[in-house]
Amino acid sequence: MRIVVLTGAGISAESGIRTFRDAGGLWEGYSVEDVATPEGYERDPDTVLRFYDARRRDASASSPNAAHHALARLEERLGDQVLVVTQNVDDLHERAGARRLAHMHGELRRALCATCDSRPEWDADLIDRPPCPVCGARTLRPDVVWFGELPYDLDRIERAVLACDVFVSVGTSGAVYPAAGYAALAAAFGARTVELNLEPSDALVPFDDARAGFASVLVPAWVDEVLGAPPA
Repeated sequence: MRIVVLTGAGISAESGIRTFRDAGGLWEGYSVEDVATPEGYERDPDTVLRFYDARRRDASASSPNAAHHALARLEERLGDQVLVVTQNVDDLHERAGARRLAHMHGELRRALCATCDSRPEWDADLIDRPPCPVCGARTLRPDVVWFGELPYDLDRIERAVLACDVFVSVGTSGAVYPAAGYAALAAAFGARTVELNLEPSDALVPFDDARAGFASVLVPAWVDEVLGAPPA
């Protein structure tokens, strides 16, 4: 059984990581246009760099919750049959033990060099314009896919979605493309679709199984069902 799990902000919210959708288009008090677009970065790079430096520190101080750990357990049991596609830029999936991941919107713990296009692992602040460890240029920015930019790993993700038997959406609004179209694509190719979300999303096609509640409760219960574990 091949499974694709798409995760969004809802799975990390219970670990204390907020999303811009929590407050009417504001992300920690900033407008999305100012901190999540190439134009915003061009206008005021210092504000954007400070913003992501703070987000990186916040994410590092957070811990994976039961939902992250449950998906890592699923991967441990089923191996290559599972791919977790995350829209989140934190590393909570990795810290829970997941290894088969596609970070379609980039990663806070990587930098992107505008000069040589390298994506080095990065834990320090970027505001002081440190040199790229590959080419030496002081042109590093957060390796985060902003609005208007192309997400990562799209070919790999689409192949997995087309081939999966089960597609699961966890904690995502269903409003941002291309991720918002994956459930409908999976359904069109015969997959069973499952939604585990705090409230129903704006899905194009109804899910075969839609459950409302906290990810930290719903995801472990669903993983137990898949793995045939007895109820607690």
